[in-house]
Amino acid sequence: MPLSLSSLTFRPSPAFLPAGRPRPSPPFLRRAARPRHGRTPNQTLTLTLTLTPSALPSLLDSFSSLSSVAEAAAVLAAIVVVHESGHFLAAVVRGIHVSKFAVGFGPAIAKFSSNNIEFSLRAFPLGGFVAFPDDDPSSDFPPDDPDLLRNRPLLDRVLVVSSGVIANLLFAYALVFVQIVTVGVPVQDPLPGVLVPDVRPGGAAARAGVIPGDLVLSVNRSPSAPSVSDLVETIKQNPSRDVVLRVDRPGRGTLDLAVVPDVAPDGTGRIGVQLSPNFKILKVRAGDFGEAVRLSGKEFTSLTLTVVEGLKQTVVNFSQSAEKVSGPVAIIAVGAEVARSNGEGLFQFAAIINLNLAVINMLPLPALDGGTLALLAVEAVRGGRKIPKEVEQQIMASGITVVLFLGMFLIVRDTLNLDFVKQLL
Repeated sequence: MPLSLSSLTFRPSPAFLPAGRPRPSPPFLRRAARPRHGRTPNQTLTLTLTLTPSALPSLLDSFSSLSSVAEAAAVLAAIVVVHESGHFLAAVVRGIHVSKFAVGFGPAIAKFSSNNIEFSLRAFPLGGFVAFPDDDPSSDFPPDDPDLLRNRPLLDRVLVVSSGVIANLLFAYALVFVQIVTVGVPVQDPLPGVLVPDVRPGGAAARAGVIPGDLVLSVNRSPSAPSVSDLVETIKQNPSRDVVLRVDRPGRGTLDLAVVPDVAPDGTGRIGVQLSPNFKILKVRAGDFGEAVRLSGKEFTSLTLTVVEGLKQTVVNFSQSAEKVSGPVAIIAVGAEVARSNGEGLFQFAAIINLNLAVINMLPLPALDGGTLALLAVEAVRGGRKIPKEVEQQIMASGITVVLFLGMFLIVRDTLNLDFVKQLL
């Protein structure tokens, strides 16, 4: 069962694909270099590298970056292995024949066989697949072998197809649990006031002297600190009228600034600022096993709802969110940035990617696990009569084509958007 990632990731399902053919991991959590002057294949290029003391910090940064990329890629590979292991173990436990287990796509760079199953590491570790001998012409199993996947009862096939998603969900929960027990999970501790991260030049706030970094402590001399919604509502209700903001400014103390909101096209007031709740981040660690289970469940549920809501917004507002859909290259880039800034963040990064895979792969689309489950549901409604093999293959093939095209598009686009590639262009 193929797998590929994204801040949102699609992945083809293996169950009904011909054995031995890699099922592409899907593209979708939330750019190639221009060739240098040409030379013929027989020409060589000699580079001389001189390392000066001043170059050492840059070199160390490069090693650090490579290390971060390796960590992110390792997280991605682990998620692939977990997903495919779910399919694989479900099949083995139920006594279903499996012919191949692969991490990556393309030519095998390392492989071995055990119990008539080929295990391999492929050249492009951006996905993986489990192959079944059902339609392999070189297979020694007769077509009516009861232990071929296609010949097993409906519930066995449902178990094998859905086990990849189940494995990702369990892995995501385990990651959250380990984070809570070891380093703790970050939570926001609310503080009084509203932060002003950004101010639009020329806007009402800028004209009144508001600057980025100000903390709004009160509005119109109110004794209580406002929330973001309170402040927005006050501004909207007072176009062209003074709104006195008491702000705390680093290095300057408390200031009273009279802001006159501009009139927006809808008649409400606006002042041209970005607002944010004021809070500090605390790390919460579990004190005992019971608390760890409770906090893990709460955090797991919160992350799952966030992923589902993100997918919903992507579908509902696809024209605005299409640019945010990412492939494996962008995911590794984001993971590397997380590893560089705070290695502890890799726990949540990996959990979110796992949840993205689980949610998206359950969509009833061809070439995804959800698409295969939908076909099995149709079979169940038909009283156990299987969908004609030709129809099933056409449906899955069309899905694989779309996934492959989308995957290649995202890989090229995300590669062209990498900072070091942009510098080369």
